[in-house]
Amino acid sequence: MDAVAWTPPFLATLAPVPARWLSFDCFGTLVDWRHGFTITGELLFPGRGDEVRDAYLDHELEIERGTPAPRYREVLTEGLRRAAADLSLPLHEDDAGALAVTLPYWPVFPDVGGALTACRDDGWRLALLTNCDRELIALTRRRLPVPFDAVVTAEDVGAYKPDPAHFHHFRDVYAPARWIHVAQSHHHDIRPCATLGIPSIWINRLGEPHDPSLAAAILADLTGLPDAVRRLAGTSP
Repeated sequence: MDAVAWTPPFLATLAPVPARWLSFDCFGTLVDWRHGFTITGELLFPGRGDEVRDAYLDHELEIERGTPAPRYREVLTEGLRRAAADLSLPLHEDDAGALAVTLPYWPVFPDVGGALTACRDDGWRLALLTNCDRELIALTRRRLPVPFDAVVTAEDVGAYKPDPAHFHHFRDVYAPARWIHVAQSHHHDIRPCATLGIPSIWINRLGEPHDPSLAAAILADLTGLPDAVRRLAGTSP
């Protein structure tokens, strides 16, 4: 007779305890997206990196709205093609994928390691809710200084933020007991969180003049994140 695993009756009746979760956007919040993009643009078109980045941003949202939603690698490639065309810059087809190639090496902000380690030590589980695809975020995670317990990508949900699909998916799958979202982008993250009733901390690294009332707290960087989370959770010393 095959052996059958035995579970004590009292354990079989215990339901999983919902965890406290901090979810994060990745690029712009944890990874210096603007610097990484600009440096790649400079490698392709010396002296034009900022222009290429800004021209790319004019097209990103439109490309992401494609049906079906393209992988982020495809968004980066097509966005770079369109940006170069707008600026009349000669982009060799072999270089069209340069952003996807360099993205896993874009620099992590120096305030990430200490802040997220402190939050984890306080008992929070950490998640990434990213517009990246599975392959690129897996490569990026190798360089993040803390481990993450969950990842939701645009490829997983078939949509890009600010579409609420990431947030619905995370809530349905992980059923957090307490949940705070942390992000730099007011458009992609803070606005949808406000609509969905999810408390958020806006990491306003760029000093943008968007509506501050939509976030539960606003920080200039991640240095003060552990204290802000404790205040929102009612666990301040």
